[in-house]
Amino acid sequence: MRASPLTAIYEHTNHASYEVRVRGTIYLWGSAGLASDLAFDKPLLLHIRNDVMGEIITIGTQLAAGTKTTLGTLQPGECVSIPMQKICGVFATCALESVVGCLIKE
Repeated sequence: MRASPLTAIYEHTNHASYEVRVRGTIYLWGSAGLASDLAFDKPLLLHIRNDVMGEIITIGTQLAAGTKTTLGTLQPGECVSIPMQKICGVFATCALESVVGCLIKE
């Protein structure tokens, strides 16, 4: 598997980084199947970057109770950082398809 230019910004880091192909709705972190919201001593940050050649994505968070909160949209090439504290998942939705780069940091 070759590294894409999207994740090249993460090459010199020792933090977890990965790419997710978004078609429909998919979790960038966590899962709807988790039974409790996760809490950390120090909140983790999920840095999200939509591919410059991708489509508009909608991002949001979910609680274990099933409540989803839509945060908004990212245009191609845009980035956002989300604190992962007292949630069970971060999701992305795309009408067509986009590749999203993710990096988890403290």
